[in-house]
Amino acid sequence: MAAVWSRIGRGAQLSLSLSLSRTFYDGASAASTLRSAAALSHARGQHASSLHSLAGRSAGHLLQPPSRGIVTTPARLHPASSAAVVAELSDAEARESEAVAAPPRQMPSLGPTRPGEKPRVVVLGTGWAACRLLKDVDTRAYDVVCVSPRNHMVFTPLLASTCVGTLEFRSVVEPVSRIQSALATRPGSYFFLASCTGVDTKAHEVYCEAASSDGQLPCHPYRFKVAYDKLVIASGAEPLTFNIKGVQEHAIFLREVSHAQEIRRKLLANLMLAENPGLSAEEKERLLHCVVVGGGPTGVEFSGELSDFITRDVRQRYAHVKDYVKITLIEANEILSSFDIGLRQYATNHLSKYGVNLVRGIVKEVKATEITLSDGTRVPYGLLVWSTGVGPSEFVRSLHLPKSPGGRVGVDEWLRVPTAPDVFALGDCAGFLEGTASRCSRRWPRSRSGRAGTWRGCSGGSRRRTAARRTAPARPTSGSRSCTSTSAAWRPSAGTRRSSTSGRTRMPRGCRWLASSAG
Repeated sequence: MAAVWSRIGRGAQLSLSLSLSRTFYDGASAASTLRSAAALSHARGQHASSLHSLAGRSAGHLLQPPSRGIVTTPARLHPASSAAVVAELSDAEARESEAVAAPPRQMPSLGPTRPGEKPRVVVLGTGWAACRLLKDVDTRAYDVVCVSPRNHMVFTPLLASTCVGTLEFRSVVEPVSRIQSALATRPGSYFFLASCTGVDTKAHEVYCEAASSDGQLPCHPYRFKVAYDKLVIASGAEPLTFNIKGVQEHAIFLREVSHAQEIRRKLLANLMLAENPGLSAEEKERLLHCVVVGGGPTGVEFSGELSDFITRDVRQRYAHVKDYVKITLIEANEILSSFDIGLRQYATNHLSKYGVNLVRGIVKEVKATEITLSDGTRVPYGLLVWSTGVGPSEFVRSLHLPKSPGGRVGVDEWLRVPTAPDVFALGDCAGFLEGTASRCSRRWPRSRSGRAGTWRGCSGGSRRRTAARRTAPARPTSGSRSCTSTSAAWRPSAGTRRSSTSGRTRMPRGCRWLASSAG
């Protein structure tokens, strides 16, 4: 090709060099420039055909799509070297570049621990159970890795208050690095902003995908794997929709701060839109009709907060439309059905007193502006909040692990997954296997120190690392069949809840082998 370059003429060389110096490094521009140079040397046809061939090969080489889904940005050629790059591209180099494929890209990973290093505990999730475990883990004995698409814990009992401005959003979140400072300060302990997509129990690895939905990472989706010595699955649950058409598209859930922000924005927007001139009374009633589906704790709490907001704020700040505001709470049975009858009656009287319309019914379909009940009743709405409980997430359903009757990860009385060594599950993603719940409902004896499930040699101010010898497994309290710790912060108030048979394991009592022995 150097011979071709020397024989096309000095004028063509200069024109080609100047053109390439102003051209971005893309296949179309380079091919067009080379064909122009070939036209200038039409008197030497044998060399023009060579340039046409070079132009085609160069375009194919430069336009060759990148491998492995990596998007590359074209770089600008330096003017002094632009012509030399084209001239030095020989036929053999072009064929070689097309024939040789890029080597397979190895998935980044946090490899297994080496002899002499502390065992690594990988915790999936930043919910109640996961954060309690992270808070209590002994970081002098274990390295901790937390994997979650959320870098904070949400105090869900107060989440309804943020929807109407009673509390600010920052008041109900706690960064996970403040719950366990080792995640941000100690070598070997990390927090990864990612979602777990799979678990390989044989290789002791979890597969993760970075939580970057906007594609800001250089390679999206960005996947990696993390090796573990102990794995704790506490990834939580997802809202139940019962496969009702339109729920995912039109309803708003109330489980994350982003949900509360969306509810507040829509509520205030509807109040302001209703004051616009020209709207009919029927449209104003629809815009300001807030419908809550689900009479559990979350639905009742939100309805109460919303009624207070209407009574105290809306009547003063939106006096023109205050008479159009309406709240409806829809529940298939009685509200707060898992609580004592006295508490249920108190909540019913309180909500009715403050203008909440209680409706018994089952939702059959949800549309953009109305919902349809099982009896055919159509209920128009401007804001729809869905709170009908939670169920196993898609991630939990995809795991090849034993499942509880409710579809959650099945565990024994020690919160262990029986078929997977070194794997534990707790919180809303876990449930007792058949026969385990009945064994856990027995009254377990307490230790001499007055605490059930304490370690021998871990009481008082002892800081010795001891073997994981347990005196009692995880057990439900009298208020729930969920596995709880003996801490008052985790125990349901006496007499407020009936025994529930959901069998969800909320507390990490079975993981006391991770707890700190410090007094």
